Amino acid sequence: MHVLVTAASRHGSTTEIAEALASALEDRGLEVAVLPPEQVGDLSTYDAVVLGSGVYLGHWLPPALALAHRITRSSHPPVWLFSSGPVGDPAKSMVKKMGVDPAELASLMDSTGAVEHRLLPGKLDRHPVHGVQRLALAMFRSLQGDFRDWPATREWAGTIADRLLTEAA
Repeated sequence: MHVLVTAASRHGSTTEIAEALASALEDRGLEVAVLPPEQVGDLSTYDAVVLGSGVYLGHWLPPALALAHRITRSSHPPVWLFSSGPVGDPAKSMVKKMGVDPAELASLMDSTGAVEHRLLPGKLDRHPVHGVQRLALAMFRSLQGDFRDWPATREWAGTIADRLLTEAA
């Protein structure tokens, strides 16, 4: 089985999640291609697609949205979606507000016929950001850091692989 894993990422954190998913899928015996959404060509060459995006101000990034709009229920392999975004201590009220699904999720699930969506914790480093974002981060230091859950990410990839391998058998 040939699986495409693709994600839009502003500073590379979501790309690293996509790479971890791809590695876990490969460990389960699947053939995986990892590409940024802008470089994805013919989707018909894949048996499954895992598509993700960093979430900023409650929205997916344009490259991931553009690729999702190319995928239709009737003309694609199975699709799994993931969003990366919540950062900080999940017990804090501000972080809980970040831990909501992106605004486009319902329409993305419907249009792509996605099997599932996962909201995965992200990483926030103040060094690559500038201007107003950097000022905001100075005020909210507790949001800085790497909150990604690598075991949970690999476990989710395992459930994707199990489903694909079961259906292929």
